[in-house]
Amino acid sequence: MDNFRSQMRNRRYMAHVSILGTTQLHKRNPITLACWSMAFPGFGHLLLNKYLRGYALIMWEMFINQKIHLNLAMVSTFNGEFQAARDVLDPKFMSLYIPVYLFAIYDSYRSAVDMNKIYLLAKREKGQFTQFSIGALEINYLDKRKPWLAAVWSIGIPSLGQLYLHRIVLAAFILLSTIVIVWESNIILALHNLVLGDIATSSAVLDKQWLMYFPSFYFFTIYDAYTNTVENNKLFDDAQRQFLIENYQPAGHLITIGDA
Repeated sequence: MDNFRSQMRNRRYMAHVSILGTTQLHKRNPITLACWSMAFPGFGHLLLNKYLRGYALIMWEMFINQKIHLNLAMVSTFNGEFQAARDVLDPKFMSLYIPVYLFAIYDSYRSAVDMNKIYLLAKREKGQFTQFSIGALEINYLDKRKPWLAAVWSIGIPSLGQLYLHRIVLAAFILLSTIVIVWESNIILALHNLVLGDIATSSAVLDKQWLMYFPSFYFFTIYDAYTNTVENNKLFDDAQRQFLIENYQPAGHLITIGDA
């Protein structure tokens, strides 16, 4: 939101509703975000709605992981094949991987701490924001949605929970990433053979390097869809509460509406 063009000029805003999605401030657990960054660099930043930084870190992680074959080394380590893990690693790029990985964890934790402070200030200032956006291609508006339904859609196909929340860009990014991972890992073909009872063929067709990306992406999309739906509902309640207080409170009387 542009402070210089908007009629609602505040130092901080609780949210921004556009035709591409709803971006909002809310309290987050810095440790939780750091853990998601440990699972996959960039995920912590996506949970903070710092999308450009999150996308960049995710693409870097996949690029450098493919270069050093880290996922294959992890699979060998899990199987107790430590020499095989050392043999498959490409040491030329290892020095590039570790600093960025540690930065993603640190920066997501630091950003969460800072944004929690900004959230408290924005909530105290009661910064107004546009709750409805309409354009030639899309309509987006602030309303209440069901968290469990967002999670169920994400369980079905990653990105549908984000699309349910009208987070168009993130949904497109997750869907494209999922398609690439599923295609390169041959997971559908492996599941087909597994259903037919051919376990040996099912295991043989899997590309373990690509397969290791899938669990992180899959469970992240479920968590992200659920938690953001919960926070979206809280934002709707806060906006509605503030609207009622400002427009329907009797003159000379102070009516307080507590949190639900």
